[in-house]
Amino acid sequence: MRLHAVKTKVVSIGDDLVKIILASLNEQGLQLEDNDVLAVTSKVVAIAEERLVKLSSVKPSDRAKRIAKKFSLQPELAELILYEAGEIYGGVEKAVLTLKNKVLTANAGIDNKNAPKDYVVLWPGNPKKSAERIREEIRRKTGAKIAVLVVDSGLVPLRKGTVGLALAVAGFKPVKDCRGELDIYGKLLAITQHAIADDLASAAHLLMSEAAEKTPVVLVKDAPVEFDDGAYDSAEMMMPFKECIFTSTFLGDADDSKKAQDLRSSKL
Repeated sequence: MRLHAVKTKVVSIGDDLVKIILASLNEQGLQLEDNDVLAVTSKVVAIAEERLVKLSSVKPSDRAKRIAKKFSLQPELAELILYEAGEIYGGVEKAVLTLKNKVLTANAGIDNKNAPKDYVVLWPGNPKKSAERIREEIRRKTGAKIAVLVVDSGLVPLRKGTVGLALAVAGFKPVKDCRGELDIYGKLLAITQHAIADDLASAAHLLMSEAAEKTPVVLVKDAPVEFDDGAYDSAEMMMPFKECIFTSTFLGDADDSKKAQDLRSSKL
């Protein structure tokens, strides 16, 4: 597998993202071919789709003010988290643990990093549709049948730092079910599933990095994935609450929907 970091100009509100990507690939002498995977940060997808909010335009509620005080956040950001999150569970200084689009993530995916002053960037409104649209537009303009991976930063419990997280995939299967296969000693795998999309997202995330690198795209060649014509979002990559070692441990045996409510802090 070969990965190529693709630097672009700063993507602005309403820009033609596919046009920018194709121009950047051309400038760097990179050519798209069938079965390439194009990893794109959710940030530039969202900015191109005008998914930005000016914080000074947000009026925080009393509840948002309480959350902001508890976790050292701007009240306006706390209000946006309340609006965007499906569930709020707790948090630490500067970060609230939320459930957004079936993903456990900080601050409902809202980020002020690499956003214009006084603005924050939300997740794309529908990452799966965004991935499909980019894939089809590139195929129409280049003839190449590629796959698209929308990537954000994610967290792993008790590990420092961010890793890549797949928000959506178009063109390959995001999870490989290894249950029923044999290991090198002939033992049957009982629970193992391989998060292919997240692994690929982490490889791309290493090149994209987190600061001012201006590398929102990574071209992946010879990726060991199973290509198809499907599109998948986070819900289709989600481990059910009762089967997840983390949520099942902390939430007990309650029904999934009740678990989420029980975990929500009554003080928020």
